[in-house]
Amino acid sequence: MKIYYDEDANLELIQNLNVAIIGYGSQGHAHANNLHDSGVNVVVGLRQDSSSWEKAESAGLKVKEVSEAVKDADFVMILAPDEFQQTIFDNQIKNNIKKNAVLGFAHGFNIHFKKIIPAEDHAVVMIAPKGPGHTVRSTYKNGGGVPSLVAVYQESGDEDISALEIALSYAKANGGTRAGVLHTTFKEETETDLFGEQAVLCGGLTSLIRAGYETLVEAGYSKEMAYFECLHETKLIVDLIYEGGISNMHYSISNTAEFGDYVSGPRVIGESSKEAMKAILADIQSGKFADNFLEDCRKSNDASGGPIMKENREKLAEHSIEEVGANIRSQMKFLGKEKLVDKTKN
Repeated sequence: MKIYYDEDANLELIQNLNVAIIGYGSQGHAHANNLHDSGVNVVVGLRQDSSSWEKAESAGLKVKEVSEAVKDADFVMILAPDEFQQTIFDNQIKNNIKKNAVLGFAHGFNIHFKKIIPAEDHAVVMIAPKGPGHTVRSTYKNGGGVPSLVAVYQESGDEDISALEIALSYAKANGGTRAGVLHTTFKEETETDLFGEQAVLCGGLTSLIRAGYETLVEAGYSKEMAYFECLHETKLIVDLIYEGGISNMHYSISNTAEFGDYVSGPRVIGESSKEAMKAILADIQSGKFADNFLEDCRKSNDASGGPIMKENREKLAEHSIEEVGANIRSQMKFLGKEKLVDKTKN
């Protein structure tokens, strides 16, 4: 797999283009501010009544309604939530975007599953940081970058500058080439990203944490000890894996813990778990998950998610691990110094 770094990208390419960032959520605020700090002419496209309008202006960014923001844009980066992108594109972008403008995405969902059908005269690219937007922004500000993915879905026919060159220039302005940008495809990024989120990073990990916590509490151990052992220490272990792989983590922990990894881990995550993962992957590959997700979102009258998401958020909010965790974290003074997520700003 090809990996690109700073020396492989020409920052001037994106600096010479007008860029419209559609959306100012987690990824939107990071991209807009990073590009602005990299000397790119950026405008943020939002609804007139968006709660993010004031946040973007307070950050020193130009803000326009989406239909106006795209009219003069040479590069339109769509960073609104997946469930809103098709409607925004069909109603506000498709008939207002310049001919030969580049369409960009940070996730291949709507292109790969053909919810958005771009015209043939638009190059379509993806620049996907492999981390939450708040991390993309904080890492950039600290002089680093988040590893990213780059892909080209289609060229525009303008052969003077390739879509890949423009995408890499954008990635450099966003800090991605400081860490490395991997070349992939829309299909591979979309399907592996959804699988990783559901089976391991979000769905698998949080379910494992809750199950471990509940097992200890139901056995009579204190909620506080269960929280520390099953949730708090997760970060400490993941940091070691992130730094140098699983063997690096094994080197750092005790022999007792390492032995327990080998003999007990497969009892929790075994063949039945892999079979479930294969079924999850099949639903993703077929488009079944995408359709189910969008159908749930359509049942809602607001932007906070559909019935399934709302029901599960309420259940999680009522779980004792959340209450105990909030109380413990409030006593950890170091956590309040500089938060990755500050809802008043990003």
